Amino acid sequence: MATLITGLTAFMAGLDNLVVVTALPTIREKLGGSLEQLEWTVNAYTLAFAVLMMFGAALGDRFGRRRMFIAGLLLFTAASAAAAMAPGIGELIAARAVQGAGAAIVMPLSLTLLTHAVPAAKRGAALGIYGALNGLAVAGGPLVGGVVVEHVSWQWIFWINVPVGLLLAPIAYRGLAESRGPNNRLDLPGTFLVSLGILGLVFGLVRANGHGGWGDPQVVGSLVAGAALVAAFVLWERRTSAPMLPMGMFRNRAFSAVNAGGLLMSVGMFGVVFLITQFMQTIQHLSPTEAGVRMLAWTAMPLLVAPFAGILSDRIGGRPVVAFGLALLAAGFAYWALVMSPDVSYAQQLPGYLLGGVGIACFFAPLLNLTMSSVEVSEQGIASGATSATRELGAALGVAALASVFTHNGGYASGQDFIDGFVPALWVGAAAVALAAIVMLFATRPAAAEQHSAAPEHTEPAPKAAEPAPTATR
Repeated sequence: MATLITGLTAFMAGLDNLVVVTALPTIREKLGGSLEQLEWTVNAYTLAFAVLMMFGAALGDRFGRRRMFIAGLLLFTAASAAAAMAPGIGELIAARAVQGAGAAIVMPLSLTLLTHAVPAAKRGAALGIYGALNGLAVAGGPLVGGVVVEHVSWQWIFWINVPVGLLLAPIAYRGLAESRGPNNRLDLPGTFLVSLGILGLVFGLVRANGHGGWGDPQVVGSLVAGAALVAAFVLWERRTSAPMLPMGMFRNRAFSAVNAGGLLMSVGMFGVVFLITQFMQTIQHLSPTEAGVRMLAWTAMPLLVAPFAGILSDRIGGRPVVAFGLALLAAGFAYWALVMSPDVSYAQQLPGYLLGGVGIACFFAPLLNLTMSSVEVSEQGIASGATSATRELGAALGVAALASVFTHNGGYASGQDFIDGFVPALWVGAAAVALAAIVMLFATRPAAAEQHSAAPEHTEPAPKAAEPAPTATR
């Protein structure tokens, strides 16, 4: 029962990371809105998800994990209904931000509740089902969004969450046991500083697409203020007795490499996904369903390849497998940059999709073990939460950054105008992922540290901010 409850809830939250991307052209047509506003329909969700995830885990530690899990589920459900009823693009963006806040509570607590509910002997099977449901959410997001938009309406990509959420909430109350964690202090100043700081940085990147460009005082002011608030967050975390994210963990080269590599991967991947779905529908005039089906060559590949990547990582170590996967993903983007044209065929594009799918599988399959082995056993919970939050942050930054490159070099005026912007954005995405591959090569700890922190193979992660399964956005 616990596996079903937590798995379905995480499936909904993961699905909404990507379900909206194939609906963007339809939303643009029905509600209006600029490229900047389309970016915020994605970024509002991923930003709230990223900056509030560890705070959501702390809420569960203090007020009860089951109680906060249900509260997060109901918040996500209510926000889904609000998104479906949004009369304009502004209201949709606001609802997406609240959705992200609900997901930030649900995701870390779902895996923690599952870990505590299932006996150790059956935990591997339960976590396997949980991970499969999250993988299905990643693979099915663009396809589900395309089918629903084309055959029902774009509002139903959000309405579909409502009956599921209302059904799961009372079942969760009866089927999950209440528990609390050792960290019962909330880092409100830290949450406030990092939320506003990251919002300022992303707002500046998005705003630079228009409104006077990079020299606009509002853009410069937003970027400077965001950077200052993030710096203040770092200083606060170093001084407070109950930090959301202990800065001392980043002295660990392996932990820093895993987080930097994950952020760079998300920058490239989510930025490219944001643009390629619009290319397929706006320039090549594919239906939302056709676009979703074609993306399966990329998004469904991890379901096939991940088991083999996991076996390979057990034999040779996670670090080379992750670096190899990122190199494949970068190669896929570079290939697209070389062949893209307004009338490029799907057969010509297909190698890029396949390279990207295999690359993502090789990246995510060993990632959890690589993260856990990079830190002490007592730090594993917060490490997994930090890595998840970093990837969500990378998704928001990637959409903003690559859309800015696209707007600076091209636009929607014609097919060639779109390609003129898309190709430089692809090169930037490829460079970000290639840099991630290089960074991941440093994700190793000194031998002495590894021996000191060695843990049994099935050590249970600490309950704080457990790692959710990957979402492309993870």
